[in-house]
Amino acid sequence: MASMARATIIGNLGRDAEMKMLGSGNSVLEFSIAVNQRFREQGDWKEVTRWYRVSMWGTRGEKIKPYLLKGKQVYVTGALTVREYTTQDGRAGVSCDLRADEVQLLGSRSDAGADAPPQQGQEKSFPTNDSGYTDSDVPF
Repeated sequence: MASMARATIIGNLGRDAEMKMLGSGNSVLEFSIAVNQRFREQGDWKEVTRWYRVSMWGTRGEKIKPYLLKGKQVYVTGALTVREYTTQDGRAGVSCDLRADEVQLLGSRSDAGADAPPQQGQEKSFPTNDSGYTDSDVPF
């Protein structure tokens, strides 16, 4: 059973983004994001890492791909689908898939050099065609 909702997440890429060309001539950019969540349980602080699979369709994905490198921090909004599945060894699993409407580059785990987070108001934003923007709205 699947459910769908809108979501906004901030996290770090688990690996470099990958572009896939489909037989229909469309392209899809795929990447995974790790989101660390801290919470208190019975007086102790615990941290859990949740993984999200993200897809971005069309030319927007092609343009942002060079910037989506392992460890890079991103802000992503889009449609969230939660799927249940069974692993090969029979265990139940859950996959959180996000079809991105917008991706903003926030920085990286490194604070040095070109990977340093942008200053306030200088984040790069890459909305998809679904949000009403055209390719001429992208600054590069």
